[in-house]
Amino acid sequence: MTDRTRRWMSAFAVALTMASSPLLAQTASPSGSDMFVDLVVTRPLGLLGVVTGSAVFVIALPFTIPSGSVGRSAEELVKKPVRYTFKRPLGELPEDQR
Repeated sequence: MTDRTRRWMSAFAVALTMASSPLLAQTASPSGSDMFVDLVVTRPLGLLGVVTGSAVFVIALPFTIPSGSVGRSAEELVKKPVRYTFKRPLGELPEDQR
């Protein structure tokens, strides 16, 4: 095997390893400690976010109705926190939260 072939195979192996790492991370199930922290810390904070976001959404309605951005503000202030708190599997946090 030539030196050039070895370099090419090494580069290919490194690229393959780097590409497969996110796939392996996504298929791993959450651990018991991840579930516990999610249940005791993250979900109550998410519920607080739902309540706060809903209140801010109602307060912002006089400004969002004339501008036509009610749907966008509802998505950001109410729907996203509801999905995060109630519809996400226990222990599975989005990548940007880890």
